[in-house]
Amino acid sequence: MAVVVLGDAALVTVPTARMADRATTALRDLGTQELADPDRLHDRLRINEVLGPAHLLFLTPSRFRPVPSVAERVPGDDPLLLALLDRCGPADADESALADITSSARVLRRDGQIAAAAGHELWPRSTAHLSILTDPRHRRRGLALDVASAAVADALSQGLLCQWRGRTLASRRVAQTLGFQETGFQLSLRLSES
Repeated sequence: MAVVVLGDAALVTVPTARMADRATTALRDLGTQELADPDRLHDRLRINEVLGPAHLLFLTPSRFRPVPSVAERVPGDDPLLLALLDRCGPADADESALADITSSARVLRRDGQIAAAAGHELWPRSTAHLSILTDPRHRRRGLALDVASAAVADALSQGLLCQWRGRTLASRRVAQTLGFQETGFQLSLRLSES
């Protein structure tokens, strides 16, 4: 089950009609903000796993505040980019969604390796879902901001709407520095079959 809250609106999706009936009955009287609260949902549904909530941020071109970037462009399947994913481990790699980008990547290198990378996956309605990942050994040095700024500039130059999904405060701060505005939440849940 997925819950997306944008402003005062919420969308709940489930994989089957049976689960839709269960979710409708269980969640009918909850307010929009309550739908993004895992504890409230646990009170109503049998949940096996929760991912999130993640904050959703969007950027309009007029609000973009780019930073000077020296990030170079590499193909999304560059072997050194794949090595960055391996070095960061499955949890960080999955969270970043960098393996899913459909754009080229913007990268910074340190000691011959890619230390930070960003790109986007093209989603419906001309939406660029941004993906950013920094090697843990190089975090808190401004690398994410540099590669993210370059990747956002690339997406905006193509006329795309930029979306950022951030669970950590550090991720949201990078997005906000670039001009992204928080507009909602996303929560994913694995429901019990019974």
